[in-house]
Amino acid sequence: MPDMRRYRVDNCSIERTLTVLGEKWTFLVLREAFNGVRRFADFQAGTGAPRQVLSARLARLVAEGLLRKEPYQEPGQRQRDEYRLTQKGLDLYPIMISLMHWGDRHLADPDGAPMIVTHRECGAPVRLHLRCAEGHEVAGPREVTPRPGPGARWSASA
Repeated sequence: MPDMRRYRVDNCSIERTLTVLGEKWTFLVLREAFNGVRRFADFQAGTGAPRQVLSARLARLVAEGLLRKEPYQEPGQRQRDEYRLTQKGLDLYPIMISLMHWGDRHLADPDGAPMIVTHRECGAPVRLHLRCAEGHEVAGPREVTPRPGPGARWSASA
C-alpha cells in the first residue's frame, strides 16, 4: 500500500470543496435552494442570514457555478433575479443528505429528526449508501484504502 504521506496535498479535493462550501451560511442557502426557494427574501427568511451576508453567499454560489440567476419581474415592480441550482449545484445533493443524516443521528432533539426526506414515487425514506465501482457496499473508512489518483503529486520532502 502506498504511503499517502509522501504525496502533496496542495491539490486536495476536500480542501478545494471547503474553499467553496466551508461555512454555515453557504450550506443554509443550499438547503433552501434544494427545498425550492428561489428568491432573495425567501432565502433570507429561511436562513435568517443578514442581508449583506446572504448577498455575498448568493454571489459566491453564482460565481462558482452552483447557482444561476434568472430574471423575473412582478407587475409594477423592477426586475429582480431568482436563483436556481445548476447541475454542479445539484451534484451536492448527496452531501446535503449525508450532513442531514449525520445531524439526525448525532445532534437531533430527543423527539427525532426535524425532517425526513422521502422518495416522491413510493414515499419511502431516502438513505445513502457508499459503494465501490463493483457495487459492493462499503460500511465505513476501515473498509477502504486511499491510493494516489491521476492528479497526485509527489512530495519533495518525503
